[in-house]
Amino acid sequence: MSRSTSPSVSPSSSSTKDTSPPPSTTSHWPWFLIADLVLVTVFAALGRNAHDQSAWGALETAWPFLVGALVGWVLIRAHRRPAALFPTGVVVWLSAEIVGMLLRMATGQGTALAFVLVSLGVLGLFLLGYRLVVHLVGRSRRSR
Repeated sequence: MSRSTSPSVSPSSSSTKDTSPPPSTTSHWPWFLIADLVLVTVFAALGRNAHDQSAWGALETAWPFLVGALVGWVLIRAHRRPAALFPTGVVVWLSAEIVGMLLRMATGQGTALAFVLVSLGVLGLFLLGYRLVVHLVGRSRRSR
């Protein structure tokens, strides 16, 4: 019986490409989490203000969406690639929306179609928008 041996790989012939996320985003994941939570709260405050309600009660409106965003962070393990539009941003956004609306339904809060559509759009703009800006700024810096 003969044993086949794999050819030895010298360091010069192996790939030296680093596939880990850039340290500038992975080491700063808490800032991305904070940004997501602040933006969800801003969404709620703007909505309350638009309906002539006190913006100070924003947490009352925001809490279901905040829980949803946190669920998304855990599901996607967002700390690994917090600045990624996809999958991180999309999962956090859709989780905030879906879990948020389910919690609103469970607690007897409004889930009118117009509100669902507006929240889907605004949360998408907020949670994906700043990630897009981070991506574009990073790409611009790398091209210099």
